[in-house]
Amino acid sequence: MSSPAKTSLKRSLQHLALFLRDRFNLDDDKASEQETIEEIKKGVVFRGTNLWILMFAIMVASVGLNVNSTAVVIGAMLISPLMGPIMGVGLGVGINDFELIVKAMRNLGIAVGISVLTSAAYFWISPLSDAQSELLARTSPTLWDVLIALFGGLAGIVAGSRKEKSNAIPGVAIATALMPPLCTAGYGLATAQWAYFFGAFYLFFINSVFISFSTYLIVRVLNFKTKEFVDSKRELQVKRYIAIFIILTIIPSIYTAYTVVAESFFQRNAKMFIQRELQFENTQIISRNLVYDNKEPRIEVALFGEPVSRELIEQAEKSLPDYHLPSARLLVRQGYNGDDSLNLAALEKINLRMRTGIIEELYNKNEEILRNKDMQINVLENEIVRLRAWQAPVSDFAREAKVINKNLTALSVSPAILSRLEGDSLKLDTLHLAYARFKWKPRTSEARQLEEWLKVRVKTDKLKLVIE
Repeated sequence: MSSPAKTSLKRSLQHLALFLRDRFNLDDDKASEQETIEEIKKGVVFRGTNLWILMFAIMVASVGLNVNSTAVVIGAMLISPLMGPIMGVGLGVGINDFELIVKAMRNLGIAVGISVLTSAAYFWISPLSDAQSELLARTSPTLWDVLIALFGGLAGIVAGSRKEKSNAIPGVAIATALMPPLCTAGYGLATAQWAYFFGAFYLFFINSVFISFSTYLIVRVLNFKTKEFVDSKRELQVKRYIAIFIILTIIPSIYTAYTVVAESFFQRNAKMFIQRELQFENTQIISRNLVYDNKEPRIEVALFGEPVSRELIEQAEKSLPDYHLPSARLLVRQGYNGDDSLNLAALEKINLRMRTGIIEELYNKNEEILRNKDMQINVLENEIVRLRAWQAPVSDFAREAKVINKNLTALSVSPAILSRLEGDSLKLDTLHLAYARFKWKPRTSEARQLEEWLKVRVKTDKLKLVIE
């Protein structure tokens, strides 16, 4: 039966739906469809200004990655125009504009090629050849890169479809990080490190696909009008081309996303397994390598310390399914196990030789540093001796001066630095500064006598007496 309570609940849900629809309405400040389309199309073409800005931004990003400066990389991403053709692809798919898709893809290919070659040219001539952490972070995509690209692209197209443009587009350019992977690919090309090259391109591909996909979603949510064709055959042909393009893009994208997500879960579960199951008393994990493979993922661990029995390792291996790692293979390497022919005495000798070798290597590497530090210590010791010799025994002077002049109540003698200004030049000199206080104002001859006595006592002619 229809009770008042049910009627009231139905009305409340209707009011809630209206409230949410009003709050999340994207039509209020939306720019005209034509304006948004023209704005995106304008950013698709790479010619003249856009091309020069892209090259300069790539150089800035390459320098930032080379010197491991996050701030410089962020600045380069702010001035990068790479978002244009990627959003153009998504827009073209959303409005059935195959010409726009082709144009955007062509310009994106030009931009990517120039970016990689520019970066490769920089890293080829750069004296800094080591891969820094900022470079290494752009070689292997994770689940979070997929999410950042998706939601960053959504924010970008929503902001781009407004009448008043906000600072969301630069923020999306920073968040999605399109430029650093291309610079890392350039580094891999310049140094012939193909793992970096293909890994970075893999990350760029993921970012580009999901930014385009998010652009397509918003274009459909905003109900942009699709392109109309006079010739029905031409329209059908264009739709087929677009369908083929979507299929060719979505299939590898789905596989890529699945692989990235599966690898992220494998990494997380494997780290948890190591943390909980491979902790042994008097034994340390000195290295670990998590290798994701669809057929047989591996967890490789190296142990140092007391040997761990095979039974404990097998027991830990049996718990792999509990961490959702049923097909993973555990490989444990250690200095000694029950299957080896080494005895404990031989193992101790090996450890002793290892420690001795490490100490010798450290000493050889740091011998020059130690020699320099010894020289610095000698210089400082000589300086301390010189300063001690320069310091005057003030307490002795005060007692002796008090015997000579009963009017004296306080005396201080200390070395000082004198700066002489001669024209535009500055010359430094040393002197002793003496300070004296009397019960009553001394006569000129009395003050001169004290000053002459101090010069003889301190053994220097460079002394200045100040009387209070």
